[in-house]
Amino acid sequence: MNEWDKLKPVHQDFLKEMENIGAGHAATALSQMLDRTIGMEVPEVTFCNIEELCQVVGEEEELVSCISIAVTGDISFDMIFILKYESALSLANNLMKLPLFNCSEINTATQSVLNEVGNILIGSFLNALNSLTGLNTRSSVPAFANDMLGAVISAALLERGYYDDEVMVIGTRFYDNKVVIDGHLFMLPRYNVLKKIFESVGIKS
Repeated sequence: MNEWDKLKPVHQDFLKEMENIGAGHAATALSQMLDRTIGMEVPEVTFCNIEELCQVVGEEEELVSCISIAVTGDISFDMIFILKYESALSLANNLMKLPLFNCSEINTATQSVLNEVGNILIGSFLNALNSLTGLNTRSSVPAFANDMLGAVISAALLERGYYDDEVMVIGTRFYDNKVVIDGHLFMLPRYNVLKKIFESVGIKS
C-alpha cells in the first residue's frame, strides 16, 4: 500500500486549510510589498510526477525563475516559488521602482530582489504553519535558478532526493494583471512530515 493512500479526506481537507492559511499570509506579504491586492487561487493538494508538476505551471520548455528553500526544525521539507520569466522581470522591476521591463533580463540585482521575495513569502507561510501547529521551523538561504521549467523542477525535486514516482504537492497560485505576476508556491512534504503535522493538531494519521 502506497503511503499516500493512507490519507483520508479529513487529512487532505486539513492540508488544504493549512495551505490556505499559509498562502494567505504570503499573499498579504506580497500585497504589502507591491502596495496592491494580490489574487490567490484556492490551494490544491495533488499527487504527481515531475512531468505532471510541470503542467501545473506551464510548458516544460518555458523559461522560469525558481526560488527554493529547505525548511528544517521540528519537521523538514522543501518549498519552491516559481515565476514565469515575464512575471519575474515585472515583479523585480516593480519592487525596484523601475519602469516596466526597464531591466530586461535576470541579473544580479533582479536575482537578489527575487530571492528576497521568495524568502518573505515562504517565511510568511512558515510563520502561519508554526502558529497553526505549534511546531518550530526555520528556512535556509534561498537558492535561485533561471532555466526552462522542466529543468528547474527536475533539479528542485531530484537534487533533494524526491526519487519516488509521485510526490505530494501542496500549492497555490498568485496573480495580478497590473504587475503581470503569475507565480506558484509549492510545499513538498514527505509522508513522515505529514504525520508530525497531523499529530501536532490532534488528527490521527
